[in-house]
This record gives sequence, structure tokens and C-alpha cells, in this order.
Amino acid sequence: MNLSTHPHLRTRLLAISLSVAVSTVLMGLKFYAYWLTGSAAIMSDALESIINVVASAFALGSIVFGAKSPDPSHPYGHGKVEFFSAGFEGALIIFAACGIFYQAWPRIFQPQPLPHLGGGLLILAGVNIVNLVLGTGLVMTGRRANSLVLIADGRHILTDVYTTGGVLLGLGLVWWTGLLWLDGAVACLVGVNILITGGRLVSQSAAGLLDASDPRLLEEISSVLQKHRKSVWIDIHQLRARRSGDRVHLDFHLILPKDLSLEEGHREVKELEQIFQNYFGEGADILIHLDPCDVPVCPVCGFDPCRHRQADTRQQSLWQTLNLTAKPED
Repeated sequence: MNLSTHPHLRTRLLAISLSVAVSTVLMGLKFYAYWLTGSAAIMSDALESIINVVASAFALGSIVFGAKSPDPSHPYGHGKVEFFSAGFEGALIIFAACGIFYQAWPRIFQPQPLPHLGGGLLILAGVNIVNLVLGTGLVMTGRRANSLVLIADGRHILTDVYTTGGVLLGLGLVWWTGLLWLDGAVACLVGVNILITGGRLVSQSAAGLLDASDPRLLEEISSVLQKHRKSVWIDIHQLRARRSGDRVHLDFHLILPKDLSLEEGHREVKELEQIFQNYFGEGADILIHLDPCDVPVCPVCGFDPCRHRQADTRQQSLWQTLNLTAKPED
């Protein structure tokens, strides 16, 4: 694979590889803390770390596969594998939550002593600081590189930060008060938090696989169109767009004056394509359907002079998302 054809691929690979390596080390430290203390709460936190490592490794594979260029078998590219990765990670998180409930619930009613608790808390605190830096870095890198996988992995690690923070607080109370049943209770609360996070990731993955509307992406496209608007571009409708990995697929109908030649219409299309490629990069796939103007659009048409005009311009349409995505009959 040629990294030069994928400007963000090197960044994605370095980020996710770092995530796998660091998460593996931190997972080992959490299990060591569990071995020291026998705490159900620490065990629940360590179980989530297993999911961090497995999901990050799966994400690494999905980034490599998703960066492959479109081919005859996959003309829209392979970017949707990132949604599978995010969904897989969410499912693993839900599975881990079930395991935590199974282990932690009996500890509430049959609490056990927690030896070396102070040492375990120190290890957890150090792990949490490293996780905070790693998770924040992955989310920021994912946004710069337009990678759902990196963002999902970073958010999962940040969820682990909040989880570990809750465990530290709960076990601090155990250490201070001597109420050992709090260990199991904290572990169950960790399980609930993990369950919610997993559900959100699965929902986000399903939305991507089903090509659900992306309001943020549509707003970006509307803004670009409004900024570069020309009078010869009479109106636009039926705008659709979706992301697939680092590629953006968009299509819409463009109304042009009816007496423009085929060559002139083609030139307008190429200009629009170049505008979007400058904005989104070479990963932008644009399909523009040309419509000739008709009498009903005269009141919103700003093209002048026009020998076909049958009504004065009243007000050009505002190219906002709601208007651009509507069908003509709407």
C-alpha cells in the first residue's frame, strides 16, 4: 500500500499502534493491582482494559483494510469497515459489562478483605494519568484524520479514565470507612457505565452502516456551496452525502440556464468538483446531476440577463441544509 496516496494513513497507523502497545502495558498493570488487592472494582476495570486491547488491535486491521483504494469489487472504497470496527468494539464493551455484573454482584452481599489496597490505588492512579493523555490524543488525531475508528477508540479509553476515576473514589471510601461491600457496588456501577458506552458505539456504527443522515457533514457542504455561489447556479436540491472512512461521497441536482451548451454545463460541474476536492481532499467523490431551468424557478433565479425570463427575481433561495436536501416538489 502506497502511504503517499493516503495523507492521513500514516498518522492513523502510528496512533492506533501506539494505542495497542500502551493499552497492553496498562492492562497488565491493572491486573497486577487486582492480584495485589483482590478487589472486584479493580477487576472490573481490568476487564475493560482487555476490551481496550482487543478493540484497538481490531481497529488497526480495519484502518489498514479501509485505506485500500476503490476497486471493481468495491467501487465506493473499503472505508465502511471502520463502522464494523466501532460496532465490534461496542459489542465487546457490552459483553465485558455482563461479566462485571456476574463477578461483582455477590461481593455486595459477601464482601471480602482487600489487602495492599494502598499500593493498588497508587498503581491505578498512575495508569489513569497515562490513559487520559492517550485517549485525548486519539480523539484529537481522529478528528484531524477524519477517522471514526480513532475517535471511537479514544472515547473508549476516556470512558476507561472516568471508570478508573470512579473506582479510585469508591475504593478510597472503602479504605477510609472500612465498608467492604462498597467494592462490589462500585464494580456494578462501573458495569452500568460501560454498558451505556457500548450501546452508544453500537448505535453510531449502525447509523454509519445504514447511511444515516450526517447533519454536521451536510452543514459543511451547505456552507461551501453558499460561500462559492454563482448567479449561473440557479438552485440546488436533493443534496445527499455520507462518509466512508476518509472518503466523502456527495451528490445533488444543480439547476442551470436552459440555453447553456453541454460544454458550458460541464465546465460548471468541473468547477464545483474542484471546489469540493480542495475542501475535502482527493477523497471526495462528487456526482452532480444537471437540470435545465423552468418557468417556476424564475422568482429565485439570479442569472441576468436571461432571454427566457418570465418573472422578476424576488429572492434567491437560501442554500441551507433544509433547502438543499429537499426535493423540488417539497
